[in-house]
Amino acid sequence: MGAGHAHRLYRHGHSPVHALPPHTKLTAAFLFVMVVVSTPREATWAFAVYAVLLAYVAYVVRVPALFLLKRLLIEGPFVAFAVLMPFVAEGERVHVLGLSLSVNGLWGAWNVLAKGTLGVAVSVLLAATTELRALLLGLQRLRLPPLLVQISSFMIRYGDVITDEMRRMRIARESRGFEAKGVRHWGVLAKSAGALFIRSYERGERVHLAMVSRGYAGAMPVIDEVTASPAQWRLALALPSTALVVCLLGWIL
Repeated sequence: MGAGHAHRLYRHGHSPVHALPPHTKLTAAFLFVMVVVSTPREATWAFAVYAVLLAYVAYVVRVPALFLLKRLLIEGPFVAFAVLMPFVAEGERVHVLGLSLSVNGLWGAWNVLAKGTLGVAVSVLLAATTELRALLLGLQRLRLPPLLVQISSFMIRYGDVITDEMRRMRIARESRGFEAKGVRHWGVLAKSAGALFIRSYERGERVHLAMVSRGYAGAMPVIDEVTASPAQWRLALALPSTALVVCLLGWIL
């Protein structure tokens, strides 16, 4: 997998969650999302309990509330979609502040917002407590197809390389007095994007030839084999297990 690779979402810490093996955290996050999605939308109190559970996890791992809220902005498109649902959905309608809103649309908007927000929040907490390299090792441990793990590894490894190349090209343009101010400058930006693609492709070819010359035959060697003790599994599964109890109560009550 190569050397460790930091990312902006990761926050170094020494909490019990940070110390968990990555595949246990991936499993716990996946199961938690599945439980949240399975919760009936009418059980509004259940989603409040889920939010409290995630807030407790955030407190344990020392993730500031502002850090978490900023990362939740990524669900903006889903919020926009949810806002439109009460206006375009059919069925029984209610009037709120002079607006005619669909009851089914309101429930649908609530369903999208609640479940989407909780899903993004648990993903942010997972990324904040697990390094990228550890995530790849966890996916490898969970028997994700090796080709997908390799593609993810290369994407992470060379993402910063491409970003640096873009930064150098931007500095070169600005040093020559270029400043994008309107549509008439789109041609220059398009040419820069084309040049970046060609450079990236050529770099990828060189990297592939270098790997083949060193014995690469389509599979990366497994450098680390992560394992988890029963106690670590119990700690990791505490969150989805608690959420499952809440979900069952939501269906019963």
